[in-house]
Amino acid sequence: MLDLKVHIDPNSGFCFGVVYAIEMAEEILDEEGHLYCLGDIVHNDEEVSRLVSKGLKIIDREFLKDLKNEKVLIRAHGEPPTTYELALKNDLTLVDASCPVVLKLQNRIKNAYDRQDRIYIFGKHGHAEVEGLLGQTKHEAVVFQNIEELDLDNMPEKITLFSQTTKSTDRFYEINRILEEKGITVQTNDTICRQVSNRDKELRKFSTEFDKVVFVSGSKSSNGKALYEVCKSQNTETYFVSNAGQVKPSWFNSNQTVGICGATSTPRWLMEEVRDRLLNF
Repeated sequence: MLDLKVHIDPNSGFCFGVVYAIEMAEEILDEEGHLYCLGDIVHNDEEVSRLVSKGLKIIDREFLKDLKNEKVLIRAHGEPPTTYELALKNDLTLVDASCPVVLKLQNRIKNAYDRQDRIYIFGKHGHAEVEGLLGQTKHEAVVFQNIEELDLDNMPEKITLFSQTTKSTDRFYEINRILEEKGITVQTNDTICRQVSNRDKELRKFSTEFDKVVFVSGSKSSNGKALYEVCKSQNTETYFVSNAGQVKPSWFNSNQTVGICGATSTPRWLMEEVRDRLLNF
């Protein structure tokens, strides 16, 4: 026995938007036995599998086009207006679990678009939340993941800047500074969710308190990849796993301390499974 001392980060796990979506899904599944969900309800294969076993059916937009007279869950990422228009056309009942922070951002972008602002969005290309934001502007807004993507010398003199809710606040304000130094007038809208962005600072401290760190996240989670790198930067003995079976005894020595943490899309039960495996080494 390695006799490891294991601690789960109390701040890791689902953000409130994901909790809300999963609770809504489970309530309907318990009552009706099945529910359609547009896209993965959360970027974690283990949690998706658990809900699929209860009757959740993951569909894409192509499938949605032919679906009629059913209930469809809108996940926390939100959806563009075209999804709601299709629901009306196909007599679909939308169970809207869009995160309130995302809905507020969508409304602010729609208002800016109606004012004919030149809108730029700091976000990940193709991300579900970003697609919902773009839909508010009929895909006319400019999305960029890095400042290098922008042709700073040929940008409008005045822009309105937004951010995907899960982006880094530090990077957002660095981008804002660079734009202003180039003489661009920036109407800045800090639309980053602090429950998510604060995880960065919390994990920097958490990961220094242990000999080894096990970061638990789905491989599809962009938030997970970013937070894993945060942990790794503070503790080089940080390991990325998606489930308990991936944890290897060879990573550890006797009597070491191990911290377990995860992304905003990582369920608590999955981190507990990792803890239990560690305690059995």
